[in-house]
This record gives sequence, C-alpha cells and structure tokens, in this order.
Amino acid sequence: MLLSTTSVIPGHEVKEVLGLVRGNTIRAKHLGKDIVAGLRNIVGGELKEYTEMISEAREEAISRMIEEANKMGADAVIGIRITTSQVAQGAAEILAYGTAVKF
Repeated sequence: MLLSTTSVIPGHEVKEVLGLVRGNTIRAKHLGKDIVAGLRNIVGGELKEYTEMISEAREEAISRMIEEANKMGADAVIGIRITTSQVAQGAAEILAYGTAVKF
C-alpha cells in the first residue's frame, strides 16, 4: 500500500477514486506516566511519556486507515491528513484520513 500526503504519486496514474478512508483511536493518559510527566513539567523538558503515547496512537490510526483501504481494494491512499482533538479531560482522539485510489 502506497501512502502519500500529496494528491499524486509520481509514476502512478490514478484510474479510480474509491473514496474516503479513515482510522482513529482515542487514548487516555496513564496514571503512572501522568505522575512522571507532571514532575517533568515542573522542571522542564520533553514529556517523553506523552510523546510515546501520541506516536503509538498515530500509528494505530494509520494502521486502521490502511486496513479500511485494503478492504476496498485500494492500491494507495493519497491526500493523507492526521488530526488530534481532545474528547475528554485527559483523553485525545487521533484521526488519520485520506482518499483510497486504484492505479
């Protein structure tokens, strides 16, 4: 599966647009990681626990988007975007979406 944030992939011609595909996940802060991050927030520096959590969530959302594209028989997903939004205190949704296409 080819993935692109652009609407074209050099060397490939889109023959058919299959439609929107998306994948999402919602993650909440972990109490243990929250305590460590809170201490780091006081002294400054990267909140590695949160960085790791968001990176894992982003990969899960992309994986779910690819799974949906595969079910449609897509060769690629173009125009990929990733958004993040807070859905509750301490919980965030990561959404990956794009257009499934065939070459």
